[in-house]
Amino acid sequence: MAGSNPELPDLAVTGSTGGLGGMVARQLAAAGSAQRLLVRDAGRAPGLENAPAVVCSYSDSPAARAALEGVKVLFMVSAAETEDRLQQHRGFVDAAAAAGVQHVVYTSFYGAAPDATFTLARDHYGTEQHIRESGMDYTFLRNNFYLDFLPLLAGEDGVIRGPAGTGVFSGVAREDIARCAVAVLRDPVIHKGRTYNLTGPEELTLADAARILTEGTGRSISYHPETVEEAYASRASYGAPPWQVDAWVSTYTAMAAGEMAGISPDIHGLTGRDPLSLAEFLKQPQL
Repeated sequence: MAGSNPELPDLAVTGSTGGLGGMVARQLAAAGSAQRLLVRDAGRAPGLENAPAVVCSYSDSPAARAALEGVKVLFMVSAAETEDRLQQHRGFVDAAAAAGVQHVVYTSFYGAAPDATFTLARDHYGTEQHIRESGMDYTFLRNNFYLDFLPLLAGEDGVIRGPAGTGVFSGVAREDIARCAVAVLRDPVIHKGRTYNLTGPEELTLADAARILTEGTGRSISYHPETVEEAYASRASYGAPPWQVDAWVSTYTAMAAGEMAGISPDIHGLTGRDPLSLAEFLKQPQL
């Protein structure tokens, strides 16, 4: 089996071909940490020192188990949003436990709960529970809404539309999440059993965010609060499956319900640095 090679690093990182996982992999490499990159396509794996690529996917349990042989610590980035994501996660967690993985660091979502308004936060809670029940040690990084996604919420007309009302969120830069993940992965024992809430330094309404985006990008952006009915109607033309439309709309209704509010000190506690505000994030060089 590919993963049983004793020369492979015992730290495994998923998602290295994506945004967050790629940041984590690059930061680990820069810090001199050897890692095993679990990827679906070896040709897309980043070329990093002491970071061999091993091919597997969340949905292929035999390949995942083979790829995870010899791994002690696993950084598990949540899979792409699909209707069966929770089932994929459970299968991958089972493969990790069967392969003898000792500690899973999982990227979850702020306010993950079985009855969360944001539908995908329920999937994250289900994944957390499955990891808890697996017998492996764990650390959960519960990320608030990505600041990186905010500019993408505005349509071509510069309007952010959604039923968030005047609810606030505590958006966090993906870069800050990556730094927290690296801090945990480099010394996982002291973070065993911990759940960290990763937020930015401020609570914002979408109207606040639109104003800051306008100032920071030079693009005129505004927020139009929709009703829930308007939100479903305005997204009907995309032809997306119902579960995905529910996820899109519930991102905003979770804000309206206050489930993305609150400022956590955990990023500073993990990294010794304050998290980026939206204005600071917009001044950063974007990848």
